Amino acid sequence: MNIEEFFELSAGKWFSHRTSHHLADKQFEHGKSDIIIETLATDHPEVIKLCQLYEIAPDSASCGARVTWNSTEPEKSNGSTVLVSVPDADNPAEGKLLRQMNHTEKAPVARRYKIDSDDALTLTTEYETMWSEERLWFASPNLRMRASVLKHSDGFSIASFTSEIRMGGSPPAAKASETANSALS
Repeated sequence: MNIEEFFELSAGKWFSHRTSHHLADKQFEHGKSDIIIETLATDHPEVIKLCQLYEIAPDSASCGARVTWNSTEPEKSNGSTVLVSVPDADNPAEGKLLRQMNHTEKAPVARRYKIDSDDALTLTTEYETMWSEERLWFASPNLRMRASVLKHSDGFSIASFTSEIRMGGSPPAAKASETANSALS
């Protein structure tokens, strides 16, 4: 699987349930959200704008997506972001994942992505005072899993696990069949 196929398989409406463990104080929290993932063409104005923000040539982008969420628990919140993949020229299974800046960021920070041999997507982000790694994979075409670790330079860490169930839309039939077969093997 490549990054474009992963984005295509992720398109649709998902119900997300997340559990996070704050390792320092041994507390946990959970959250529920509805997520909508839409693929964007590489010539979409938002994809081009994001590439320009990161000072990357728009024609080097391989795919884009808009992710919209509506959290229902523990407190209501909603938002949206655009993601753009820019594969490494020498190894398209790895590259940069550009993301719109949120209100807490002072400068754009590109994540690194890697599609592993088991078709899982691993995202790594390094900030000045924080590091995160997130791994996403399909257990079946309509069940996606995420596990993540967030570490602060002061030693504070959070580990999270999220399951996402497809509620609407469907992945392309051929890709869904391949994903189901690889998840079972």
